Amino acid sequence: MRAGFPDFRLGTVLATSFTGTLSERHGNAVERIPTPQRLVDWLALYGLAVDSCTPAQLDLARELRESIHAAATAAAIQDALHASAVQVINDRSVQGRAAAVLTPEGERRWQLGSASRVEDALGVIAADAISIIAGERDGKLALCASPTCRAAFFDTSQSRTRKWCDMNTCGNRQKKARFHANQRKNTSSAVG
Repeated sequence: MRAGFPDFRLGTVLATSFTGTLSERHGNAVERIPTPQRLVDWLALYGLAVDSCTPAQLDLARELRESIHAAATAAAIQDALHASAVQVINDRSVQGRAAAVLTPEGERRWQLGSASRVEDALGVIAADAISIIAGERDGKLALCASPTCRAAFFDTSQSRTRKWCDMNTCGNRQKKARFHANQRKNTSSAVG
């Protein structure tokens, strides 16, 4: 990671991990791709290496991120999808030129267009969002139980009852808060 920037929150689902590049949406928001180079860094971590990124391409990426978040949130609460969010996701999906390829190890990887453009990588992310929002994958969309986060995440746990987008951040924060509240309660009961 580059010094001076918040760490990326890495997940196993591309589209919802991408929406996690803006966290704490209902608190003190944390932008994890504040510069074009940070987007290049994030894409590389997901096997979507691009040669470069312009400020305009970063704007396209952020627009896609917010559209995926809006559509995933609506799907998670079983609300109607916003037409503008659907339009952005579809536009990014059809504008990308990427192909799924099979590695010798039997894994799927994405091969971007010959110029390795940001638009190609965004097309892959949009296609991933479409597959989870459309219900084509085994799992369900949910919202983080943290009141300051409320990130959309894709729950693939066996019971489909996961509460936190990330147990190491939001889940631990809630556990600590509950522990400290119990400590204060126990201290005041012992004193009184």
